[in-house]
Amino acid sequence: MADMKARKTPSVPPEPAAGPLRSWLAAFPFVASVASLGGIYAGTSDRLPEPLATHFHGLGGRADGYSSAHGFLTGSLLANLVLGIGLCVFVHLRRSAPGTRWSISGGWAVATLLGFLTATTLLANAGVTDAAEVRLPLWQPAVALAAAVLCGAVGWFLAGPDRRQPARRPVGDAQRLALAPGERAGWSRSVSSPLLVLMSVALLGASAAVGFTVDRLAGGVLFVSAPMVGALASVRVTVDRRGLALASTLVPYPFRRIPLDRVEEATSRKIVPLVDFGGWGYRVRPGRSGLVLRSGDGLVLRLTNGREFVVTVDDAATAAALVNTSLDRARARQGG
Repeated sequence: MADMKARKTPSVPPEPAAGPLRSWLAAFPFVASVASLGGIYAGTSDRLPEPLATHFHGLGGRADGYSSAHGFLTGSLLANLVLGIGLCVFVHLRRSAPGTRWSISGGWAVATLLGFLTATTLLANAGVTDAAEVRLPLWQPAVALAAAVLCGAVGWFLAGPDRRQPARRPVGDAQRLALAPGERAGWSRSVSSPLLVLMSVALLGASAAVGFTVDRLAGGVLFVSAPMVGALASVRVTVDRRGLALASTLVPYPFRRIPLDRVEEATSRKIVPLVDFGGWGYRVRPGRSGLVLRSGDGLVLRLTNGREFVVTVDDAATAAALVNTSLDRARARQGG
């Protein structure tokens, strides 16, 4: 298969991998949280009741859930390690792509929230003989959220700006792509949404706060929702002779395919999410639907049923040109 970007569009040098400093920056708040929790536990272990009060409800923060001290600390440390390693790997793989800075910021916020809630729970239990007497007033989780926001801002500042993306090509009515007889081409780009990254991180933070202070089941629902939102935060868009495919960069199997025989024509145009779709994400509106992760260039497929399917992605004009060329070839083979 011919490499369309190399043959048909100006070459763009690949982005360099994120330096070690950025990866360490992503891991730092989780390492700090683990170290702090280890120190607090070492200083309070001989004064902790067994079991600990680990779940609270109401404005007064009355204890209504308990667990062993070792089990509670192990779970908290594992959560920090898994999230820290996951974010570090994600930052390394994402290089300097848009949204990486916000991912680091979100990691700082989540690590702060988890560490603060775990630390205050241990300190609240210290020196109490009966765990039922432990209280964790609602103002303490509120302070944890404020600290998370502040540390998230610090992480965003320290991460520095992401690399600027290459200037976009002008968009307009799609043209045909000049391919030699028998030559094939494929096109692929990724698109990310910092907003969905933040939403995913916020759901993780909310799941911890709700699970600690309100209800574990509700916290679990929020925890499960976070990766579902995160899966749409970065999507790989692929166009070839078979049609369009959308796949999360975290889960390479396509979650949406539109075969070529369902497409009437392809064009590109500027998309304004709030104006055109009422928001961001996977949107469905009368007469059109699509994946709208940001404003800007959009690949627009006019389907055979009269509806439109839109994907906001850079270099949409080239993708549309390839779709139209593939349609022309398919129709020529069918004698149309």
